[in-house]
Amino acid sequence: MSKHIVSMNLNGRKIEEAVEPRTLLIHFLREKMNLTGAHIGCETSHCGVCTVDIDGKSVKSCTHLAVQCDGSDIKTVEGLANAGVLHAVQEGFYKEHGLQCGFCTPGMLMRAYRFLQDNPNPTEEQIRVGMSGNLCRCTGYQNIVKAVQHAAKALQQPQKMAA
Repeated sequence: MSKHIVSMNLNGRKIEEAVEPRTLLIHFLREKMNLTGAHIGCETSHCGVCTVDIDGKSVKSCTHLAVQCDGSDIKTVEGLANAGVLHAVQEGFYKEHGLQCGFCTPGMLMRAYRFLQDNPNPTEEQIRVGMSGNLCRCTGYQNIVKAVQHAAKALQQPQKMAA
């Protein structure tokens, strides 16, 4: 099978790689780029553990082709922290115990990141709806909601990273 060259901005770094047209973005990220934060779960886009941010939108990378990302700006969970400083969503999940086994956490973090970019001061109900495409089998969601609320408050403070 012939390969295509894709060029993208990945976590702030310009990359150019050859990929087969059938390569899913999740496999490209994990196997080619060695970015293993996003997990492979249901492979049908229902669970959200593979969520990444593409051009300002939450995308389930298990059903998105790498070639579709040519020219895109992609942020994965590995791109959230800045110089070793946790992003507000990471800090929120840590401080509010928004995880248990951790399998869903990278996708939850990326969805929370985008959700708070789009809605910086959400209500609890808006958080529940906004995060509903990402499933967790362990937490019962209450601490995830608290984590997103914590991050929203932190992002309102000028010293916190907003992007």
